Formats: sequence, C-alpha cells, structure tokens
Amino acid sequence: MIFSHSWSQIFTGETITLRCEIQGGEGKVWKYEWTAPNTNSPPTSSEYRISRVSVSHSGDYRCRGSSDYLLTGWSDAFRLTVSFPSKPTVTLQPSWTQIYSGETVTVRCEIQGGEGAQWTYEWRAAKLNTPPTSNEYRIIRATESDSGGYSCRGRRDYFFSEWSDIITLTVSYKPKAKLRADNTAVPVGGSVTLTCSVSPSSSSGWKYYWYTDEKSSEALTTQDAVFHSNGQISVSQEGLYRCRGGRGNPVYYTEDSQSVRIGKTVTASNRPVVTLYPNWSEIYRGETITVRCEIHGGDTEWDYEWETNSMIKAPNQNEYRIRSASSSNSGNYRCKGRMKSSQHETTEWSDSVTLTVSDNVHSAASLTVSPDRVQHFTSDSVSLTCEGNFTEWRVRKFSEDGRLSVCRRMTGSTCNINTSESDTGVYWCESGSGEFSSAVNITVQNDGNGPILVSPVHPVTEGASVSLSCSLRTHKILSNVFFYHNDKLIQNDPRGELKISAVSKSDEGFYKCQYSGRESAQSWMSVKVSLIIILLLLLYRCRQSKCKSLFSVINIVIIIISIDIDISLSICHG
Repeated sequence: MIFSHSWSQIFTGETITLRCEIQGGEGKVWKYEWTAPNTNSPPTSSEYRISRVSVSHSGDYRCRGSSDYLLTGWSDAFRLTVSFPSKPTVTLQPSWTQIYSGETVTVRCEIQGGEGAQWTYEWRAAKLNTPPTSNEYRIIRATESDSGGYSCRGRRDYFFSEWSDIITLTVSYKPKAKLRADNTAVPVGGSVTLTCSVSPSSSSGWKYYWYTDEKSSEALTTQDAVFHSNGQISVSQEGLYRCRGGRGNPVYYTEDSQSVRIGKTVTASNRPVVTLYPNWSEIYRGETITVRCEIHGGDTEWDYEWETNSMIKAPNQNEYRIRSASSSNSGNYRCKGRMKSSQHETTEWSDSVTLTVSDNVHSAASLTVSPDRVQHFTSDSVSLTCEGNFTEWRVRKFSEDGRLSVCRRMTGSTCNINTSESDTGVYWCESGSGEFSSAVNITVQNDGNGPILVSPVHPVTEGASVSLSCSLRTHKILSNVFFYHNDKLIQNDPRGELKISAVSKSDEGFYKCQYSGRESAQSWMSVKVSLIIILLLLLYRCRQSKCKSLFSVINIVIIIISIDIDISLSICHG
C-alpha cells in the first residue's frame, strides 16, 4: 500500500489518498477490497480517497486484490494518525518586545507537531507590503513604523491552521544611558560608586561600557575600576566619566550618557558647629526646637550634610525645625559643609550635639494665649499670660530668623502684642527662678485678604473633641471651606467647620483651610495621651494592692492634676 503524502502528521480537515498496488499484476483487471476504521462502504478501486479527514479516520488500513479466480493476500497494515492542528506561536529573537530604532529582530512562526511538513506561511503584520511565505520574518534596522502586532498561520495544499495569538512589538527611539554617582568627590583612601542604567527599566539584555576623557573611545577594564553587577563600578581616580549600554550580536549601543566629573576631596579649614535654638539639650514631647549648622569665617556659600542616629533624617539645609518633638527626634546630630563653588572641597565633621526628647514634663509654669488660636491677622491684639506660683515672669520668643528676644510690653504676667509679621515665632514663659512653660507657636498672616485657620494653641488630649474653622478678617464664620490634613483634602464643609469628636494620635499633623481659592498657612496640631487612662491604671494598681483608705485614691487624683502626663509614685501602703 502506498500513501499519497510523505507527511508523518495529518491534521483534521486535510484530504488524503491511499493507493493499493499489486506488484507483478500488470495486465490483469483487478478488483480491490479495503479494511478501514469507521467506514461502511469502502471503495473497490485501487485508490481510497478521504476528503476532509477527521480524528475518527485514525486507524489501520489494509487492501487486497482479486482477478478472475485469483485472490491475493491482505497487505500489511498502514496506520493513519489524524490529530487536531496546533495553534501557531509567534516568537521573537531576541525575546525582547521592547526594541529600539536600529536594532535587528527576527519574528518566527512555530507550529508544534508540524515538523517535517511542507508549510507555507501567511503573516499579518504592522508593516508588510509583501509578506514572506517562510516561517521567519527578519526586521533589519527597525524603525518606529515596525511597531505593532504580528500573527501568522500555516498552509499546506488546501489546509489552513488557525491564526496565532498576536505578539506586540514596540520600537522606540534610540535610548540614552543615564549615569548617577553616589558622590562626586573621592574621599581619601576611598572610592566613588557610579551606576549606569537604560530606561525603561523593563528593557533587558544590557551590558554596560565605561569611558573616561583620558580613554575617550576605549572602554575601561578591571585595571581602571572595580566592576559590580547591575551596571555599577567603583572608581578611585578623578576624571570625567561616561557610560553607554549595549546588547545583541552584533552589539547595538545606546547613546552615551552625560559625563560626570569625579574629583578628589579637599578638606576646608573651617569647622562647623551644631547649635540648638532654644539652647536646651533636653526638651519635652510636643515642643519645638531648631537644630542649626553654623560655619564661621569668610563669605563662602555652603551646601550642608547632616549625620544623625535619630529615627528622623535631617534635611540637607543649614538648619531644620523640629515641630512637636517626639522621642524619635532624640539622638546625636553633627554636620559638615560643602563649598557651592567647588563641590570637592568640604569641611570636617562638626562635634556631635545630643538632643534628648522626654515624655515627662514636670513644669510648674503654663502659658495661655488669647484669642486661643495659632494663626492671627496683622494688627490683632494678642495676649500671652503666664500662670504659676511665681511673682516674676518674662515671655521669651524664638523668631523664624533665629533670634531670641524677650517681650517688652509686659503688664504683670501678661505680654500684649499688636501683631505684625515679625511676631511669628515660638513663645514660652520663664519665671524668675528659672521654671518655664511648654512652648507654643504663633503665626501672623501677612495676606490681608487671605484666610487663617482657627486651631488650638496647646496639644489636644487624646479622646477629646476639637473644632477647626476658617476665618477672614472681615468674616468670622465662612461656608464652603476646604480642610486639608498633611496636604490631603479631608473635608469640604458648607458650615465652614471641621469637627473631630474623639481625637486620636492619627489626627496629629499639619492642617490648613482653603476659601475662594486662597489658602491659609498650615499649623501643627499635637495630640497628647489621655490622663483618664493613667488614672484608671493607677486605680487598678491600688485595687490589686488592696489600698486601705479612700485617701489613697484622692491622693492619686490630686497628683494627676498637678502634672502633665506621666506619674511615678508609690501610692499604696502595707
């Protein structure tokens, strides 16, 4: 038996012909018999043609012939296997869906199980005027017009496979490498790390090549630098460095990065000093303090670098203000300067200054502000009154420009201010014997047409209610006001008021309001621990210790009223 095709794989829908030939039977008239799966009336001719073959036609086929009284034996079985055609797959070589103008990429159509068959291929592509009939489509020096979807299908005789899924190819302009240095000055005995990258980061297959002005066309080797993974090198020699990326074979290069000059570190003679304003090395939670880096001598302009073991990283400025301090601000602070005119010349590190933020405030002095709000308009009358068991008082101010001053308009224990912009600052009371109150912020609005935020001066106790509002000089009550917490819009209230019924620690932060397109300045609202919780804990301790008299409980209440937050007393006897 002879099969009309040499294909080892037949797919459903194709047409095949099996032929029965009797060797040496030439000149006789033969009739033929066939055994075949799934057929009721096999042919009697020498050819068995199956149009649009299906899986049910799979099986063994035999034939024999008869002429007059002569009958041949059955032929050997021919096994026919029919299967459903595989869906073609489009692949890219290299396998990058993101390529760049000028690169070469091959688009390939693969039909699993169709090996050995003589396929002709059809393509659907973004840019194909004369599509190829082979299984590969090679794009040389790709351009943006080659971007788009590619799909294919196979054909042999009159049979067509399905279309493959579409694979999308994106061709972008030739990229430019990016060079970043962790420092532009090599420290004495050290090195600088340079990082080269190609955007977008999703593009892959890049190797990186490094160059200097001394070797403008020759890439650096391990003799010139220490090479790391992820496009990084470490260099210890000064010079002008640049990089580029490359991938593929032959290598396709990006444009060169911008050049970065690396120099040697030179230590300036000036030594900085870290100072605290106010000059308190220990402050209490919720207070405000400024840490400043001062470099004396000459008119040099400096950039600043800070080093601290506190949980809060200091900014690269000569000073930064800690508002509503917490224990996370505790730590050592030191700084150094870098000349703006020569980024390679720096000072030594300053000596460290230790700042301690305590949770316990044992102060016998207090300060009240009237009106009780942080923000005020110019020409407002504001009074700051010191309270406590002292006869001599002074109100101190630490202004935004770093000056420390004393209120000169004291009437008894009250400082009276007719506000101007220069009155913005931090205020506190100090007794003649050195006791001082917690500090408060006062902000004076210079924009006569803008609103102010009405917010409490002192920290709000956790669990208490608080109301914030927005006010103009001419209108005390506004409607349709926007309120922001840490620059995030939280409420648009037609009543012009933001009410928080039970304050929690998450409500702490900066607040501001907006009315008719104008914004107020922002003010910090602090939240302190509720004394009720402390009272309940102490009552529980008393009960566990079996306090013998109500006097012990009353004593607890008196002690709590007399202090701000924490309590450390032995309250039970026996």
